[in-house]
Amino acid sequence: MPIGVNRTWVKQVEHGTFPEVRRSFHVMRCNHCADAPCTEICPVTALYTRPDGIVDFDNDRCIGCKACMQACPYDALYIDPTTHTAAKCNFCAHRVDRGLEPACVVACPEQAIVVGDLTEPTSAISRLVAREAVQVRRPEKGTKPHLYYIDGDRSALDPQAIDGPSRCSATDTTDTQDIRPLAALGVPGAKAPSDQSVSQTVYAPPKNGVLWGWEVSGYLVTKAVAAGVLLVPLFALLVLGMELSPGLLTGALIVSLVMQAATGALLISDLERPDRFLNVILRGNPRSWLVRGAWILSAFGLLSTLLMVSILLDSGAVARVLAWGVMLLTLPTAGYTAFLLAQAKGRDLWQSPLQPLHMLLHAVVAGAAATLLLAAAYDGTAALTELARMALVTGLLLDLLLVWAEIVVPHPTEAAADAARRLHTGAFAARFWIGVIGGSLLACLLAGLAGAPLWAAVIALGAVWLRNDLWIKAPQQVPLS
Repeated sequence: MPIGVNRTWVKQVEHGTFPEVRRSFHVMRCNHCADAPCTEICPVTALYTRPDGIVDFDNDRCIGCKACMQACPYDALYIDPTTHTAAKCNFCAHRVDRGLEPACVVACPEQAIVVGDLTEPTSAISRLVAREAVQVRRPEKGTKPHLYYIDGDRSALDPQAIDGPSRCSATDTTDTQDIRPLAALGVPGAKAPSDQSVSQTVYAPPKNGVLWGWEVSGYLVTKAVAAGVLLVPLFALLVLGMELSPGLLTGALIVSLVMQAATGALLISDLERPDRFLNVILRGNPRSWLVRGAWILSAFGLLSTLLMVSILLDSGAVARVLAWGVMLLTLPTAGYTAFLLAQAKGRDLWQSPLQPLHMLLHAVVAGAAATLLLAAAYDGTAALTELARMALVTGLLLDLLLVWAEIVVPHPTEAAADAARRLHTGAFAARFWIGVIGGSLLACLLAGLAGAPLWAAVIALGAVWLRNDLWIKAPQQVPLS
């Protein structure tokens, strides 16, 4: 185990006010879920469930995409700083295979950790679970965890049960802003906050922080442009029957292909092991939307290239058939990431059913913005420019309506509500209100002014990028353990 990462740790929580204080201890680790979300989202099957129920991992396959860390509701995975691959407690599978108990069980002097076969009704652990008052962490996630706590304390098992001002951290955590109130330590003259009776975390391990950063939000925008820049003009051509110059359509294809290449580059650059990227294709897990997305992007890139060649060869009938295929593929290309985020069960805000609509609207807005820029460069028709204006304004306004719904509609979990609050009232509030809301409204206004559609296009693209950046980062600030 490298220094600085944890497979198993004991979380300590204090209750009450000085001097009437008690401290509880809860072991945190992989729950070896019966329906483990980490195995489903892993694109290369580096995580898998053994026949005996142990969720194990294969370092030789892992590409370091960090999707499993986003999917785990229990904060049980980390990136090994030596191998740059994911790792976690694997129930000491190498010991279990030899008939031995996990090392933590052997080392515990109080027999506080009990293991056994839960599928055998007569086993000691099955009788213990049936007899005692037991709890599991995050049961609402439907993962069917196999880690039970006897007389578990909700304030320790649910990080949302502890209010922000009273939450604190040990000195070896990366969060240095949650400082324990001096009054809790009995310091003379220190003023106790009004919620001092709320439980406080006094020890927790270092947090992973933001796992998916600007590369992921950037990839969402480049993918939206790649899909949208073909969706808008091809819709005008094939559905509305507008005339498009070969130069404008060729320019749209070039922009799309460049953005597709940028999308792939951003995806690979975000991997801890980019040298293993081909594992996604060669050893892909068909249940993972990372793999399905790779298939969709590959098909979209292939058809876009063939359409470019057919236009250059002036093959009208073939080009029209390919154009229909490309236009239809823009929809899954734009929207598949919503299903990937839904597989990241550790981040509740990403489970929103509105997410696919957000992705499609972003493609419409990005495509309309790119079309406005291309129409100016290639002397596009007035009809196409007007269509792009309407698509830009409509897409932005509908997305703002969805954003409003994400904020005001009650969320199913406190973690999702916490992430939403961080967007509009927390550390992200200024960027959210000025950049996302203000930028979107300004782009709508400029789109309706003569001579200003190019500025509207640029500002709209900026608002879409910032919107995705905040939506990716805010849920990752919510603690999981």
